Amino acid sequence: MAEFSWHENVALSRHSMSRRRFLYGASAMAAATGLNFRDLMSLRAEELRHQGRAMILLFMQGGPSQMETFDPKPGTENGGPTTAISTAVSGIQIAEGWEQTAKQMQDIAIIRSMTTKEGEHQRAVYQMHTGYIPSGSVKHPSLGACIAKELAPTGRELPAVVSIGDRATNGVGAGFLGVDYEPFLVSGRNVGTVPENVAPIVGEKRFNRRLGVLDRLELEFASRGGETVVNNHRQIYDKSAKLVLSPLTKTFDLSGESPETKARYGDTEFGKGCLLARRLVEAGVTFVEVRLNGWDTHQDVFDGVKGLASKCDPALAALIADLKDRGMLEKTLIVWTGEFGRTPKVNPRTGRDHWPRNFNTLIAGGGIKGGQVIGESAKDGVGILKDPVSVSDLFSSICKSLEVNPTKENMSPIGRPLKIVDGGKPIASLFG
Repeated sequence: MAEFSWHENVALSRHSMSRRRFLYGASAMAAATGLNFRDLMSLRAEELRHQGRAMILLFMQGGPSQMETFDPKPGTENGGPTTAISTAVSGIQIAEGWEQTAKQMQDIAIIRSMTTKEGEHQRAVYQMHTGYIPSGSVKHPSLGACIAKELAPTGRELPAVVSIGDRATNGVGAGFLGVDYEPFLVSGRNVGTVPENVAPIVGEKRFNRRLGVLDRLELEFASRGGETVVNNHRQIYDKSAKLVLSPLTKTFDLSGESPETKARYGDTEFGKGCLLARRLVEAGVTFVEVRLNGWDTHQDVFDGVKGLASKCDPALAALIADLKDRGMLEKTLIVWTGEFGRTPKVNPRTGRDHWPRNFNTLIAGGGIKGGQVIGESAKDGVGILKDPVSVSDLFSSICKSLEVNPTKENMSPIGRPLKIVDGGKPIASLFG
């Protein structure tokens, strides 16, 4: 069997179907489905158009302060000691501590008018991942799972969705979309190495024989009424087996990256997570989330955000620049956000409390227009002066960037069709 390097395997995974194989398969499919060849060629063209589109969500767990990140209010009572710095785009300033991100501003759009009504962590995290308010009747799939369902190629060896960092997902996953779109979890301590329990403890032939024995045992159980359980179990094992036996598991190993590249991202769990996200997208993964915890700064907000920014700033900037250098930024959407913002008024513990009324989000890549600020908060930070952006607006914009239909409906287990995005409209200036 021919052996390929990691980069060659990445290339093969991104362009796995040859022209001859496609034409042969298309002819067979046309005969089986009744579709004409032109229809199938149109479907193939649509598949190729979406090929390589991906999203990286950088989620700041806890709710980052907008005033210490990308909407500073220097010289005001609520602004505190935080100063503003200039960026690569004239007229746009952000908070000190984000100097590397400032250099990439020409590729970044800042939304300073995000707004929701959810000020409790669990409910807000759920909404910022699914677009829906928590409901006891249905567990909604995350936007990442919905995007993967629409864009991820079939027969893939790597997972369609990967979540990186401790407490990654917080219980928000594929919901009723099923195991094919559940996130593959990489804990913070394991970032940079092949995940635990992925490498087989026996050779490939013996591994496949064991799978064969399992298959025969399950057939007997299925024949006695356990077909549904067996089908679900097989889905999980099929996914796991593909990953275990795939040479693309090397994607998770950062040891082959140059010292210069690692230094740009930063020697932190979050920095390594962002570098891994780039590698995963490069290898064909559709949706990657990287989490950075610690933003719930009810006390010592100024020192707290300074420490968090020292991890986040170089990694965010390096990710944008690296994707751009590799020609991948145009098809890869990066979204930086948290579940809400922090109160404009500083509390007696020198902290800021929960504040969903207005906060900020960053977007880069994915064909959006960078170098701009969308929306405006009041001078004292209390409320929005213009262009409020809802979660549905943000999600509709994400779908437009990735060429996903936001009104596409998925059927829930209770027979209720649910749209990928319920309402909202794309932010026009992102695509101007």
